[in-house]
Amino acid sequence: GEKGAAEARPRKVIEDPYETAAKTASGVVASGAGKTGGLYMPPYKLAQMMSGVDDKASAQYQRMTWEALKKAINGLVNKVNVSNIKAIVVDLLKQNVIRGRALLVRSLMKAQGASPNFSRIYAALLAVINTKMPEIGELLVKRAVNQFNRAYRRHDKVVCNGVVKLIAALVNQQLVHELLALQLCILLLETPTDDSVETVVTFVTECGAALAEVSPQALNSIFERLRSILHEGAIDKRVQYMIEGLYAVRKSNFADYPAVLPELDLVEAEDQITHEVSLDEQLDLEETLDYFTFDPDFEANEAAYVRVRREILGDDSDSESGDDDDDDDDDDD
Repeated sequence: GEKGAAEARPRKVIEDPYETAAKTASGVVASGAGKTGGLYMPPYKLAQMMSGVDDKASAQYQRMTWEALKKAINGLVNKVNVSNIKAIVVDLLKQNVIRGRALLVRSLMKAQGASPNFSRIYAALLAVINTKMPEIGELLVKRAVNQFNRAYRRHDKVVCNGVVKLIAALVNQQLVHELLALQLCILLLETPTDDSVETVVTFVTECGAALAEVSPQALNSIFERLRSILHEGAIDKRVQYMIEGLYAVRKSNFADYPAVLPELDLVEAEDQITHEVSLDEQLDLEETLDYFTFDPDFEANEAAYVRVRREILGDDSDSESGDDDDDDDDDDD
């Protein structure tokens, strides 16, 4: 009887999973649909499928390349660390990060939110790309400021403390003007609470060295405000100790918290493009860039990016996605 029952049950695996993935990538099937809907696509399979599409201007092909771009960017951002950062920057620039600028910004912010202690690495990565494509740096700065504002209004201490580490790292890399740092501290110390003072201590610990260099008066005014909060004695003992700890860090000239670690100092100061964004301005977060949109000039724009890439990386940057297979062999040596 069991065999008959098995026969009677409809078999689920009729469709070739790559067929499904192709449909998912081209938007025929929503990615949530069915078990194979969100199927992992090995990059070489995606490349194979893409080469099977004749019409390079079609929405189907464009959507496939968008999915491939998202995968490539996320993969690179998730791999970056102090020792491989220069190679990762080059690999990122081989991708069309102008088309995928919101993908890159989202990926960096997601990675930073999960590991705020790696903020300096993500900011250093962005610092290099920002010298070539400041619109990417600007988009991340605006979204970070927006994230801070929202977390502050919701009294979300965890997100607040995480995002100020990112903003501090952006100040350190001169991606954002120090005026933003001052505004942020003034806002947090206006009506001090245990949480808001703790956030300022976290923030100033991370970017105090940079502020001492570019704007010592501003830094002094922050410390004056902290001193008066200490004297008022209205905050928790634990937070009072944190302020005293910050005074000690300052006394040592932020010796343990340099603005930029030598191995993450990848950009000459005069090459950096600093964005001036203030806490209270209306920010255009350009959220439509997060999603796939059909581009009638797709092929021309892709060709334009190839020219940009060659200009930045030189002519030998053309060995693009085809070199993935070779990379695996090198690891065996």
